[in-house]
Amino acid sequence: MVAMGASVLGEVGAMPPRCAGGFHLSGTVTEPATATEPEMTYKVAISFDRCKITSVTCGCGNKDIFYCAHVVALSLYRIRKPDQVKLRLPISETLFQMNRDQLQKFVQYLITAHHTEVLPTAQKLADEILSSNSEINQVHGAPDPTAGASIDDENCWHLDEEQVREQVKLFLSQGGYYGSGKQLNSMFAKVREMLRMRDSNGARMLTLITEQFMADPRLSLWRQQGTGITEKCRQLWDELGALWVCVVLNPHCKLEEKSSWLRQLRKWGEMDVCPLEDGNYGNELPNITNALTQSSSHSQDSLARPRRTVFTRAIEGCDLHWQDSHLQRIISSDFYVSPAYQREGESLLFNSQGQPLWLEHVPTACARVDALRSHGYPREALRLTVAIINTLRLQQQRQLEIYKHQKKELLQRGATTITNLEGWVGHPLNPIGCLFLTLTEACRLEEENCLEISDTGDTKPPVYQHVPVTTGSQDSGESYLSLALEVALMGMGQQRVMPEGLYAQDKVCRNEEQIIARLQDLELDPVLVQTLRKQCILLLEGGPFSGLGEVIHRESVPMHTFAKYLFSALLPHDADLAYKLALRAMRLPVLETTAPSGDVTHPHHLVSVVPSRYPRWFTLGHLESQQCELASTMLTAAKGDMLRLRTVLEAIQKNIHSSSLIFKLAQDAFKIATPADSNSDTTLLNVALELGLQVMRMTLSTLNWRRREMVRWLVTCATEVGVRALVSILQSWYSLFTPTEATSIVAATVMSHNTILRLSLDYPQREELASCARTLALQCAMKDPQNCALSALTLCEKDHIAFETAYQIVIDAASTGMTYTQLFTIARYMEHRGYPLRAFKLASLAMTHLNLAYNQDTHPAINDVLWACALSHSLGKNELAAIIPLVVKSVHCATVLSDILRRCTMTAPGLAGIPGRRNSGKLMSTDKAPLRQLLDATISAYINTTHSRLTHISPRHYGEFIEFLSKARETFLLAQDGHIQFAQFIDNLKQIYKGKKKLMLLVRERFG
Repeated sequence: MVAMGASVLGEVGAMPPRCAGGFHLSGTVTEPATATEPEMTYKVAISFDRCKITSVTCGCGNKDIFYCAHVVALSLYRIRKPDQVKLRLPISETLFQMNRDQLQKFVQYLITAHHTEVLPTAQKLADEILSSNSEINQVHGAPDPTAGASIDDENCWHLDEEQVREQVKLFLSQGGYYGSGKQLNSMFAKVREMLRMRDSNGARMLTLITEQFMADPRLSLWRQQGTGITEKCRQLWDELGALWVCVVLNPHCKLEEKSSWLRQLRKWGEMDVCPLEDGNYGNELPNITNALTQSSSHSQDSLARPRRTVFTRAIEGCDLHWQDSHLQRIISSDFYVSPAYQREGESLLFNSQGQPLWLEHVPTACARVDALRSHGYPREALRLTVAIINTLRLQQQRQLEIYKHQKKELLQRGATTITNLEGWVGHPLNPIGCLFLTLTEACRLEEENCLEISDTGDTKPPVYQHVPVTTGSQDSGESYLSLALEVALMGMGQQRVMPEGLYAQDKVCRNEEQIIARLQDLELDPVLVQTLRKQCILLLEGGPFSGLGEVIHRESVPMHTFAKYLFSALLPHDADLAYKLALRAMRLPVLETTAPSGDVTHPHHLVSVVPSRYPRWFTLGHLESQQCELASTMLTAAKGDMLRLRTVLEAIQKNIHSSSLIFKLAQDAFKIATPADSNSDTTLLNVALELGLQVMRMTLSTLNWRRREMVRWLVTCATEVGVRALVSILQSWYSLFTPTEATSIVAATVMSHNTILRLSLDYPQREELASCARTLALQCAMKDPQNCALSALTLCEKDHIAFETAYQIVIDAASTGMTYTQLFTIARYMEHRGYPLRAFKLASLAMTHLNLAYNQDTHPAINDVLWACALSHSLGKNELAAIIPLVVKSVHCATVLSDILRRCTMTAPGLAGIPGRRNSGKLMSTDKAPLRQLLDATISAYINTTHSRLTHISPRHYGEFIEFLSKARETFLLAQDGHIQFAQFIDNLKQIYKGKKKLMLLVRERFG
C-alpha cells in the first residue's frame, strides 16, 4: 500500500492538515487536473491506534478493499513530513482547559461555521442534556474521537468488511468469466500477505471470503443436479481449505482464536452444500494427525468412510500444537544437534550425524512448514524443512534395506501389495510443493530486473544461487537448492496408489506438471547434477517404495511425465542412467494382460482389455499420451544408435497398448528420420516402419476410423525405407491388410509411376515389384472377389497369364458371391480394355442377378441394362437373342423395356465389327425373334403396370396416367395387330374401372 501511495504522491498534492489531534489525522488532498478531468480536492480523515490505521474516510467515495490513493497520500505526508503536521492534544483535553465563556464561544463558533450540517444535531443534543432523565445524562463523561482506545481494547488495521463481501460475491457471480478467478486468487494472495505481515485482519478477511463462498447459490444447484463443481471453482476451494490450515496452524495464535475458528469451520463443514475434499467421492486418506500406514486395503466400501470436506484438514489442524520441546528446539536454532556420545544406535530424534529429525505424518509436517512460512517465519520454516528432509532420507535408507531382504520373493511374484495410499503429489496440502518453495525462496536472487516482463508478456524465470545449509554438525557441503531438487525427486518418485475420482486423479497430473515446471527453472550445475544422479539411482533401487523400483503395485500412479523430465535432465550427463530410468518408467501395469495363446509370432500384440478389468482411471487417456511422449523423447534422442533404438522399440511394443498412440510414435520417428535439409536416418526409419507394421496388425480386425490414413502412411514409410521393405509388405499382406486395402491402396501405390520414380528402380527391380503386386492381386481376388476383382484385373493388365487368371476368378465367383453392380462395373472395364465378348459374358451374368419391378423406372441399374443391351446389339443377332430372354426375365418395368425395344429397332445389329463375322446390315423386325419376345413382354408389362397404377390412383395423377397410356399405345402399335389389341385393352379398362367416371371420360377423349 505504501508503494502505491508513493507512486501517486507526485500526482496528488497533500495539503497541510487542517487538524491533527490525539489519534486522529485529517486533511485535504488535491488531485491535479488532467487533460480530461479538472482539479479535485478531497477531505480525508484517518484514525490510528498503536501504529495501525483503524478507520478511514475520504470524500472520493472509493469502494474497494484497499485504501484509496488520497488516504495513502495523506498517510505518507504525515510519515515523511512529520514537522509540518502540528500535533495537538485530544480535543477532550483542550475543552477541559476552557472556562464557561470559552466553552460557549467555542460551541457557538463551531455551529456557525457548519450550521447547515450540525445545527439539527446540536439542537437535539442540547435538548437531551437539559433533560435530567435522558440517556446521555446516565453516562459519565463524553466520547472523544481523537483520544484513541483503551490499552485493553482490541486494535487492528482498518478493513472494509462490506467491500470484501461485495467483491467476493461479484467475482463468484461471474462464474469464472472476465478473469474473476484471477481476482479471487489475488484476494487469497492478499490474505497470505496479511498473514506474513502478522496482520490480524488476515483471518478476518478469510472468514469474510469463506462466508461468501459458502453462500454461493451454485453449490446447492450442483448438489441437486449431482454434477461436480467446475475445475476452476474446485481449485479456488482447494486454496481456501489450504489457507485455513495455515491460519489454524499459526504458531502464536491465542487459544480463544483457535476455538472460535474451530467452531466456524465445523459449522461450515456440517452444511450439506460444503464441497468434499476429493470432489464427489469419499476419501480413504488417513487423519492429518495420524501416522501413515503401509497397506493396500483401500477397496473398502466408500459408504463406510467419514465425510471429508475442504475444511476437514483445517479442523484436524486445530488439534495440533507447537509445544513439543524437540520441535521448539528445531525451529529456534540452526545449531541444535545431539551430543556426540548419543550418536550410536537407534534414535527417534536425531540421525547418525546428530542432525535433528521430525517424525510426523509427512503432509502434516509440511503443513507446519507452510504455516511458518505464511506467518512470516522463513528461518523457522527452513529449519523444520531440513529436519523433514533428513527424516525422509532416513526412511528412504531403511526402506531400501527392507527391500533387499524381500527382493528375491517380490521379483519372483513380479508385483507388490505395498504402496502408499496417500500420495504426496496431488495431496490437498501440497507437501512437496511447499518444501520446494521454502527451500528455493532461500536461494532466489532478487535482481533488479527479475520482475521485468518480457516482450511476450511472460515474467522472466527466477534466478537461483547455492546457499549453504546452516547446520550445527560438521559442514555437509549441501545447499538449500540441492535439497530442493532432492526433495522434489523423492516426492515425485514416491510409489502411491491412484486415488479415486476424476478430480483427485486430475489433481495428481496437474500437481506433477506444476512441480516439473518449477524444476525446469533450475539450472543444472555440477552440484545439482550430482544430486540428480544420486537420487535417480536410489529411485531405481528403491523397490516397492519407489515408483521407479523393479516391482510396483498394479494401480500405482505411472511415472511417465516425471521420467520424461529426468531423461532430458540426465541425458547430457549420464546417458546410460537416463535410458535405464526412462525404459523402467515405460510400464503401465494397470493395462497389462497376456497375449492370446495362438499369437506366438508377435508376443507384444496385446488383446484389447475389457474395461471392467481395471479400476476407473478417468485420466487414462492423458496418462497413455504421456507414456507416448516419453517414448517419443527417447526415440528422438536415440536417432542413429541402433542398439538404443532397438531397446526403445521393444519397450514401446511391450508397454503401449493403444494403436493410435503407436501410430503417432511411428509418424514422429518418420518425421525425425527424414529431415527436409539432410539425408534420411536409416536406423530410425526402420523403427518407424516396424511400429507402423505393429499398428497394421493391431487394427487389422478392429474398426478404426484412421485405418485408411494408417495404410497410406505405411506404404509411404516403406517406400522411404526402400524396395526390400515394399517387397516384404506385399508378400506378407494377409497379416497386415484387408484384401481391399492390399489391392486398392497398397499394390496400386507401389505400382504407381511416382513410386518407381521416387525409388529410381532398374528393370529387374521393377519386374520384381510388379510380380509381387500381381501375386498379391490374385490372392486378394480369390479371397474377396466382390471387392478385389476389378483392382486385380487392373494390376494384372501387363501380364497375359495373370490377367487370364484374374478373369477366370471373376467368372467363377460371378454365380455365387458377386452383385450385378460389381459384375456390370467389371463388364464395362472389359469393354474399355477391348474385350467386348468377355464384357458381354459378364453383363449376361450380371443380368441374372437383377430384378427390376414395374414401378422402378428410376433404378440406378437401368443405365447398365441399356448399356448391356446396346453391347449385345452391337455384337450381333446371336448375342442379342441370348440377352433378350435374360432382360425379359429380370426387367418388369414397361418404360425401360419399351426404351430397349426402340433402341434395338433403330439400327442394324452387329455394328461392332467383330473380326470373322458377317452381318446382313438389315434392321430387325418386331414380328420375329428375338424382338417379338421383347415386344410381347413390353406390352404385357404395360398392361400389368396400368392395372397396378389404377388400384390406388388419385385425381391429381390423371394427366400423368393418360400420358403413360399414350406411350403404351406407341408400343402396342409396333405389333401387327397392335391397334386392335390396344382398342380391346381400352374397352376392358372402361368396363373394369367404370366407377372412375372422370378418369374414364379423359380416356374416351384421348383414345375414343
